[in-house]
Amino acid sequence: MKYVLITPAHNEERFITKTLDSMVAQTALPERWVIVDDGSTDHTAQRAREAGAEVIVHAQNQGKGEAIKTGLSHWLGAANQSSGGQDRQITWVILLDSDGQHLPEEIDRFLLAAASVTGPTFFIGNRMNNVAGMPFIRHVVNRFMSNQISRVCGQTIPDTQCGYRMLDRRLIPEMLGGGHRFDYDTEALIIASRTGYRIESVPITTVYTDQVSKIHPVRDALRFFKLMRRYKAVGR
Repeated sequence: MKYVLITPAHNEERFITKTLDSMVAQTALPERWVIVDDGSTDHTAQRAREAGAEVIVHAQNQGKGEAIKTGLSHWLGAANQSSGGQDRQITWVILLDSDGQHLPEEIDRFLLAAASVTGPTFFIGNRMNNVAGMPFIRHVVNRFMSNQISRVCGQTIPDTQCGYRMLDRRLIPEMLGGGHRFDYDTEALIIASRTGYRIESVPITTVYTDQVSKIHPVRDALRFFKLMRRYKAVGR
């Protein structure tokens, strides 16, 4: 099963090389790995290139959502222009964060889950089966947000805040809209649901590093509530 890997990254030189090196444990390697350096001020882009990844650089930080959209748009454009090449055989796009919280060796779990689906499906990692390593406040906030988003999506999604995802390439055009920053992760689920996709959860390992979260509690909370209010007003 062929797939492309897209990774948004902002000041992740500490983790990016380790993440790239971890790919050797993969049963199925990606056909292409696109890393979008979202205005980093460290050596993230250099480390990614040294490891052999394809790197796109934003001159200024634009947010996680924009970095993902840049990667999706870049790859889809290249795939549409290729004439019978490998890109045209790729079915899935996997989104992998670069902060060390996602284990590349668990990509196999997503591919295995995809092998048995028959309808349009959007896959998302689920860390909520084992929350022993998750900080208490994140656990509480994640449960609350997941319940709210599940209602808007019309289906149960245990871990809506997980950035480890896999989507059908046919969904990419719909994914090029939505929020610019962390609100993109939420809006992507709503868009996929309302496009007719079933959201299926894939159990993954809970991993937390000593890195400070890039989420701004007040600013990003306001974005979340504005987003939810807008979609609730539109209705299903």
